Amino acid sequence: MGGIEDIVTLKRTVFVTVGTTCFDALVKAVDTLEVKQELSRRGYTHLIIQMGRGTCVPTKQSLGEDGSLAVDYFTFSSSIADHLKSASLVISHAGSGSIFETLRLSKPLIVVVNEDLMDNHQSELAEELAERNHLYCARPQDLDKVIAGMDLESLLPYHPGDAKPVAKLINRFLGFPDE
Repeated sequence: MGGIEDIVTLKRTVFVTVGTTCFDALVKAVDTLEVKQELSRRGYTHLIIQMGRGTCVPTKQSLGEDGSLAVDYFTFSSSIADHLKSASLVISHAGSGSIFETLRLSKPLIVVVNEDLMDNHQSELAEELAERNHLYCARPQDLDKVIAGMDLESLLPYHPGDAKPVAKLINRFLGFPDE
């Protein structure tokens, strides 16, 4: 025993979450052939999309005749914690809860900013954390390029004790004086 036939193909899941919002642009982006091909090229085997209140229904069709990227979706779950824990990569909307929950689990993260939101403070948080190399930040239209260029080894772990600079940024954005 111990031959090639004993090697089990690893399940590498990409979990996409839009939270409780409607973010059809993100669902449409991950449902494109370009994004699916890039994920498959990088060795991911499963794509699970939590589509929230959106009306865009992704295709469940696997990519390639060999089923190299199996696709599934759902609207809501009582808890996405299990999906986050089992994910090899998370692609998320820019909600702070989703961002910090993923970072606390030390999961590689791409945050996709919803450009349709007015007064989008979420993009500032995502961009600041991307500048600190804790995650990647993308727009729906450039998600495939971010996936193609990402180097997950270069991401720095997020330590919850590191929240002071982020809180300072949020306070400054809200107009509170620096202390």
